[in-house]
Amino acid sequence: MFDKIKNYYQQMLPDLQETEWKAMEEKLSVQYLKKGELLTRQGEICSSVSFINKGLVRMFYIVDGKEINTGFINENEYIAQYDSFILQEPSSGNIDALEDCELINLSYNDMQSLYKTYTVFEMFGRKIAEMLFIMISAQTTSLLTLTPEERYQRLLNEEPFVIQRVPQYMIASFIGITPEHLSRLRKKMAGQ
Repeated sequence: MFDKIKNYYQQMLPDLQETEWKAMEEKLSVQYLKKGELLTRQGEICSSVSFINKGLVRMFYIVDGKEINTGFINENEYIAQYDSFILQEPSSGNIDALEDCELINLSYNDMQSLYKTYTVFEMFGRKIAEMLFIMISAQTTSLLTLTPEERYQRLLNEEPFVIQRVPQYMIASFIGITPEHLSRLRKKMAGQ
């Protein structure tokens, strides 16, 4: 059950000791989500960070009754509405399962306990925060500086799992265009 997450930690923290891992493992819990179920709901506090052992989730906001997709995260990655998690305040966004998921969760209180007891986990927390910042920054920069065609091409090159596993209307929202525009763009790119 915990092989993938242990490998993830060992890659990011090569000096991780077995006693440190065991302390972490004791605090982990497993959660199963069915396709369409919410992990985090707008207005609720995100109480844990989740490692995706199996499945695919999306991050999205609802603005004027319309879903705005901001990210798709698959196996062997962490997910959280991180601002809500860190501040322990209501989330402004949602996370739901696009496929049946198996998640490994670490609660806010358990994370704080690990930080106090093992400094190695403070470093890990910092690395995760940096990765999330880079992800958010890349998405913002992409929306501000790239054309829709360039954003779609970036998805094809850097995150092909999105093209293969996510409905087209969600991809269109993610790159900031309508589904019709995405359809025209795909036809144009296929004809080149």
